[in-house]
Amino acid sequence: MKGNLRQFVQSILKIRTKWITIFLPTLALGIFLFMMSLNNVFTETYDIERFTSAKQTIRSPITIENEQETERKTRETVQAVEDRYRISEEVTQEQIGYVEEIFDAISKLEAETNADDDAADNEEALHHLSDQEKLIQLKEILSLNIVENVNDTVLLKLMKVAEDEREEGQEVFLSSLTEVLEDGVRAENKNSRINMVKESVKYTTLDSELVSALDKLSEFAVVENSFYDAERTMEARKDAANSVDPVFINAGEIIVREGQTITNEVYEKLNLVGLLNNERNVYPVIGLFILILLISSIVANEMNKLHRKNNLDKGKIASILFVSFIVVTLMKVISLYTNQTNQLFYIVPVATGVLLIKLLINERVAVVMAGLYALIGCVLFNGQIPGALNVEAGIYFFFSQMAGIIFLRNVKDRFAIVKSGLGMSLVNLMTVLLFIFLSFEKYSFVDLLTYSGFALAAAFLSAVLTIGLLSFFESGLGILSDVKLLQLSSPNQPLLKKILTEAPGTYHHSIMVANLSETACEAVGANGLLARVGAYYHDIGKTVRPHYFIENQLAIKNPHDVIAPKQSAEIIINHPYAGAEMLKKYKLPKEIIDIAMQHHGTTLLKYFYFKEKETNPKVKEADYRYPGPKPQTKEAAIICICDSVEAAVRSLKEPTEEKIEEIVSSIVNDRLMDGQLDECPLTLREVKTIHRTICETLKGIFHSRIQYPMKEAK
Repeated sequence: MKGNLRQFVQSILKIRTKWITIFLPTLALGIFLFMMSLNNVFTETYDIERFTSAKQTIRSPITIENEQETERKTRETVQAVEDRYRISEEVTQEQIGYVEEIFDAISKLEAETNADDDAADNEEALHHLSDQEKLIQLKEILSLNIVENVNDTVLLKLMKVAEDEREEGQEVFLSSLTEVLEDGVRAENKNSRINMVKESVKYTTLDSELVSALDKLSEFAVVENSFYDAERTMEARKDAANSVDPVFINAGEIIVREGQTITNEVYEKLNLVGLLNNERNVYPVIGLFILILLISSIVANEMNKLHRKNNLDKGKIASILFVSFIVVTLMKVISLYTNQTNQLFYIVPVATGVLLIKLLINERVAVVMAGLYALIGCVLFNGQIPGALNVEAGIYFFFSQMAGIIFLRNVKDRFAIVKSGLGMSLVNLMTVLLFIFLSFEKYSFVDLLTYSGFALAAAFLSAVLTIGLLSFFESGLGILSDVKLLQLSSPNQPLLKKILTEAPGTYHHSIMVANLSETACEAVGANGLLARVGAYYHDIGKTVRPHYFIENQLAIKNPHDVIAPKQSAEIIINHPYAGAEMLKKYKLPKEIIDIAMQHHGTTLLKYFYFKEKETNPKVKEADYRYPGPKPQTKEAAIICICDSVEAAVRSLKEPTEEKIEEIVSSIVNDRLMDGQLDECPLTLREVKTIHRTICETLKGIFHSRIQYPMKEAK
């Protein structure tokens, strides 16, 4: 019961410690991001009175419709719409018909007079009747409206004009009259329309008497034929109101310049955009808080995933924090000098962060942080306009970072980072061209060169900063990166030279263990490169007394034959810890030191133990066991197995597949039964995979060969 309670309490403490380890760094990161982004969403307010002078130039922080100005503009537009009129075709045709009737009646009257007097010409026939008689006859055939409204003098003058002259006058008069009536005659422009007809007749070659008659006739013929149309007028005003675009105060627009007077109009604009109201600043801050909360939650989730894989330590937590601080600070500083004209965000070496995270942690975390840094960039480069997000900057940052992650492959040295920079340069240029071609704005060739130069500089700076900062993170935070491991694997390393020159057999053994360990680690998803480098150094302690280890006893007598088993055991047992001290002295990474110290765990030196037992039955087994600790990681556990397997298989005179299988199974089962794998995260399924992989690798190394015939001596 007490044991179960103790385990429960320990599990609770472990969970609490884990979440404190994750929560506190995430909280610190969230606070940092919040403080760096606050002035990008927090609007400065002013204590301003009407009719005073502005002490500084004030810009609108948001884009908002000025409803009052929109209403005023709509009202002016509607008022500017002229009344709509409907031209009456009936009136038009009626008046033209009256004029035609007058001329037709006169022509008809002349024709009848000519018929009564066949011997006389037209003029002579007309003179048979007096003017009054002619006038009476004419009125008898004219419409009542003409008779009542056209002066007799006009009719008499028209009758006295020669027929061909009258016909010419009729044509001119009707043409002008038709044009005026079809254009519409309203009460307010009737006189001007009459004058238009008179003017058209005045400047002709017609007889003065005819011109005088037509002038008087125009006063009768030109009448009001255009009448107010209420329905069409209302429809026109409605269309005009709908065509008015809303008046907006755009974000960044200058509302008042320094020294200008704060008029009522300016004051209302300041009030509309919230520059006089402190309460409106609360909402953007709440929105920023939610954004930072979401970002922090994602970071915490990634840390938790690393913790579950037993891959989270203080160095990696610190690297996430410091890298984020560096990247966000760079973006913030450059954003202070960025505006709508220079687009300086193109020069931000934002990919530095994800390159470092990929090298120091893994690719998944780098991809997640790339998205988060792009989101933060959208806020930081919004021109300090609350509610605005610079999506263009965010897209550029995202593609630039993803290019860095994708092109950073096969890290064999720091030059791989430079190669990644070349890939980033290409993607950065493509992204710049993407924005230019999608934009409606016209960019000059100089702008294209400038932005392209910024993009190339960002890629170059990202690579340079990554190379420069990587050493700081590796040494300052104790993080072991692939680049560092590759450096440690170089044969030119002093310790590897020491093994090669002082213990060549151990060196060969270490190379073989490294090959086996790397293959086995990759089969179960462990760090194969770490296992390889750890295997190179795991037996460095043997260089203290190299000839006491059988692989270095070439053509010499075994020194263990002349010393006591207890003394032999002490020499053998001491080599992992002597090696660890040596590695610490040379300041190798902790992971390598741990592998050297743990690769024998607490295993028993069976040979010397049983040799001592032959003469001393009371010998203690603990005196012939390594003090440990047992392997704590997958890599250390795999090296523990491969170290024994390689030594055992190498001792075989004729290694067959069956013998290899038998030895590997024996060693793996021995490690399991002895509890040497109890403290590492390997599962039974992974142990089986390791067993199978080691066997396949050894079979490939010790495959059968063709026996070449020896040349017989003659």
